Amino acid sequence: MDDINLIDIVEGLPQGEALDLSHMASKLGSDVKVRGSNDFSSMKDSNLVIITAGLARKPGMTRMDLLNKNFEIVKGICEKVKDYTPKAKILMVTNPLDVMTYVALKVTGFDKSKVFGMGGLLDSSRFAQFISQHLGISRKSIQALVIGEHGENMLPLIRYSSIGGIPLTFFLKEEERRKIMELTVKVAAEVIALKGATVHAPAFAVAKMVEAVVKDTKEVLPLSTYLEGEYGVKGICIGVPAILGKEGVERIIELELNSEERSIFNRVVETIRRAIREIGYEDPLH
Repeated sequence: MDDINLIDIVEGLPQGEALDLSHMASKLGSDVKVRGSNDFSSMKDSNLVIITAGLARKPGMTRMDLLNKNFEIVKGICEKVKDYTPKAKILMVTNPLDVMTYVALKVTGFDKSKVFGMGGLLDSSRFAQFISQHLGISRKSIQALVIGEHGENMLPLIRYSSIGGIPLTFFLKEEERRKIMELTVKVAAEVIALKGATVHAPAFAVAKMVEAVVKDTKEVLPLSTYLEGEYGVKGICIGVPAILGKEGVERIIELELNSEERSIFNRVVETIRRAIREIGYEDPLH
């Protein structure tokens, strides 16, 4: 990575953040140049655009409560991305994440592989952390997977989660599994109630996805991407496992869901569709 450009509408904020980050970079032995600007033209010819702008959740709010206001913000930014850097990939972080990922795809007209959202990786990390805490087992041994909406309708996949290659069902009774799943869904709201925002865990998830693109690691990561028949779904963005590399989403991994998982997943799909209809962006083909 050669350059990082931070853009914000608040005068002085991106410039100050850039200075702060550049001082850290020097101690890391990195030659990356960090710049801050209030001018969208500074993103010209970028390889990857990360969109985090929008109203933040407040205590008691769901991610969907942010829908209409953040839609206008993201739409405006994506129009600038299309104008200034039409060959870029877009990593969406703004909530409600799956809907905003879809908006970015439709506004820019980019190929679906170039537009993806962060949510599933963060949710899977939280899921794994609760498993680790409950069992007293190293986080390094745990492979946890969450798909669906990045929000209250996420779907932790017990059957596709394991510890040291051993199915999670070997370690946890059904009641324990359901409790951990509930904690995973609710924890972001708890963090927001305590400190006003989730910061460090989302930042790590973003960094992991940026690394996959910049270094072309081709890792399988849960992320929000546009479906065209995978999982029996067309015309929305939703969290599923996929291979992420320098070209963006290189392949969607289609898992076999049982009847219970399928039922929950389909309900999540309809939740996202309703939100898309609410902002008037429903794909007429689907």
